[in-house]
Amino acid sequence: MLAVLLAACSPLQSSSTRTPTIVDAPVSPGRADAILVEKGQRRLSLLQGGRVLKSYKVSLGRNPVGDKLEEGDGRTPEGDYFIDWRKPNSAYYKALHVSYPHRSDYYDAREAGRSPGGAIMIHGLPNKRPNATWMRNIDWTEGCIAVTNTEMDEIWRSVRDGTPIRIVP
Repeated sequence: MLAVLLAACSPLQSSSTRTPTIVDAPVSPGRADAILVEKGQRRLSLLQGGRVLKSYKVSLGRNPVGDKLEEGDGRTPEGDYFIDWRKPNSAYYKALHVSYPHRSDYYDAREAGRSPGGAIMIHGLPNKRPNATWMRNIDWTEGCIAVTNTEMDEIWRSVRDGTPIRIVP
């Protein structure tokens, strides 16, 4: 399954109105040029040239099955996005912002009379519980993708702003 997804992810393209600027740029050794999140496997993989550099076990939104439909539904969105900014002083250790919602996410939510939500991040553990590694065994976020703080440091160093991220069921 991962091989099929990797082939489909090369190159990742964002369907957002903003296009990642570094997709075609040369990538230094150890630096990811794409991120793949497989929700069903609870796995985030850093990719370079379509190959897995490293994979991490993740926790997702507290209601992980299905695409995010609205703010507060506890789901992690599915689709093609990119890392558009970073937050070094997050309430959850460090955080990389995922460019959710797209224009289509806004449209779908508004058509249903809802807010699409936002602030979807890849982040570490809560600052109030930095040693709560047991949290990696449950889905506890509001829709974010969580890893341990040590893993977040690795991802933070490996990913530039503009890196595409594909989130699949």
